[in-house]
Amino acid sequence: QVQVVESGGGWVHTGGSLRLSCAASGSILSINAMHWYRQAPGESHRDLVASITSDGTTNYADSVKGRFTISRDNAQNTLCLQMSGLKPEDTAVYYCNAVLKNGLGYTGTYWGQGTQVTVSS
Repeated sequence: QVQVVESGGGWVHTGGSLRLSCAASGSILSINAMHWYRQAPGESHRDLVASITSDGTTNYADSVKGRFTISRDNAQNTLCLQMSGLKPEDTAVYYCNAVLKNGLGYTGTYWGQGTQVTVSS
């Protein structure tokens, strides 16, 4: 069984910083891409915030470029999102997502439960 768990959300003022973490555990053979998504209040969809491949190639949504940094530790199966210059429009539930091969050889997408980030003006 595979688990993906986020941590590090919270409340900050505009311009503040937060660091989100995500850990994948369980029967994992390999992890391909990892992503951070977010779902804003009142929205039914999740937007891609940032992604990173197993070789470290990163990609960011235009709205967070220059403010957010995604990183991962392949040995620890962990993912981080360093967020700075936070704005009220960054308020959302942030989800970690890992595309991985589990111990049975099945490749699928696994989601965490989400962590709330609130930015007040």
